Amino acid sequence: MAQKLWEKSVQVNKDIERFTVGRDREMDLYLAKHDVLGSMAHITMLQSIGLLEKDELEQLLAELKQIYALAERGEFVIEDGVEDVHSQVELMLTRKLGDVGKKIHSGRSRNDQVLLDLKLFTREQIKDIALAVEQLFGVLIRQSDRYKDVLMPGYTHLQIAMPSSFGLWFGAYAESLVDDMMFLQAAFRMCNRNPLGSAAGYGSSFPLDRTMTTRLLGFDSMNYNVVYAQMGRGKMERNVAFALATIAGTLSKLAFDACLFNSQNFGFVKLPDECTTGSSIMPHKKNPDVFELTRAKCNKLQSLPQQIMMIANNLPSGYFRDLQIIKEVFLPAFQELKDCLQMTTYIMNEIKVNDHILDDDRYSLIFSVEEVNRLAREGMPFRDAYKKVGLDIEAGRFTPRKEVHHTHEGSIGNLCNDRIARLMEQVVEGFNFSTMEQAEKRLLGRG
Repeated sequence: MAQKLWEKSVQVNKDIERFTVGRDREMDLYLAKHDVLGSMAHITMLQSIGLLEKDELEQLLAELKQIYALAERGEFVIEDGVEDVHSQVELMLTRKLGDVGKKIHSGRSRNDQVLLDLKLFTREQIKDIALAVEQLFGVLIRQSDRYKDVLMPGYTHLQIAMPSSFGLWFGAYAESLVDDMMFLQAAFRMCNRNPLGSAAGYGSSFPLDRTMTTRLLGFDSMNYNVVYAQMGRGKMERNVAFALATIAGTLSKLAFDACLFNSQNFGFVKLPDECTTGSSIMPHKKNPDVFELTRAKCNKLQSLPQQIMMIANNLPSGYFRDLQIIKEVFLPAFQELKDCLQMTTYIMNEIKVNDHILDDDRYSLIFSVEEVNRLAREGMPFRDAYKKVGLDIEAGRFTPRKEVHHTHEGSIGNLCNDRIARLMEQVVEGFNFSTMEQAEKRLLGRG
């Protein structure tokens, strides 16, 4: 059985070990390839300051590339008796290279290793989320343009209110995603700062070149103050969780709309048959389970910032084991959101729209505001026009004119989708993912 990195002459009680390790070995599998990448940057820096020989660096880098490839294929395993990913990587190196493998920990603590791993993992996941959001955005804009002339009722208080359109409905969720991406970009910028070299939170007496590891890993900058680097654990995850939650909020609302509009009482849209499920006793049922589950998953994701906050919010500066538990709620959240984005993108691309909704007389009154505005444009004071139309409705004399002439920016007749698309393009470009991608490729010898 492998010895713990911190273990000396006294072995820990097995029940204590089980409790303290918890799910950390399972969670660390998310971080395996990122841990290897961080080690590659760290030892390259160690060689530059004379703590490794050139031939030792070459041996270590070659083995680390093999371990990275293993992790990339999903074949990396943390063995029984090995506490975490950091211990496993060091054990694998030591088996192959002997004492040279033990040198990779110089100037590091597991504290800054996990900080680094979390940031490398998170920024990659943010890139995946951003790409998935961009794909959904593209579908929504296309559908908005496609159905821009198909009218539908707009609601306030779940009462029919004014004319809307499918152009507006699809486009509204597209623009919501632009704001969500701005939030995600802010989270990415806070994440994309290098904590490596902060060690246990108080730096190191080795002359570490933190600027070098920042460049090697493609970070925008470093977390300069070593105490703050450690204090940032939990804060980074919370900030990113807020960004994930705002995307989830948009998806949840869209899912609710789609379930409502798909019901027979509305009949505004029809979901793809392959995306619905049946009932065990009612042969006619086509249930919108995908969107119901999306709604539930996204509502759960919206609680993520609060979960992280409640784990970390009463801790003073310095490292505490409480922070380990954040991994359990944070690391799996990205895949859950990506799944919801993928499902929503597929369904919104295949959804069918009812283009004769307003033929039904139950929606006639949504044109009352159009009539008030028409009278006002012809010179009648607005309040008088409002009263006249209201009295006509009460007396059953109101006859709607089912034409809508909205021309201002963002209205039925002027959706501004081209401007919304340009704004999204600018936000996506602002992430500048290429810097981190190129740095990682160079480290791995793939660039």
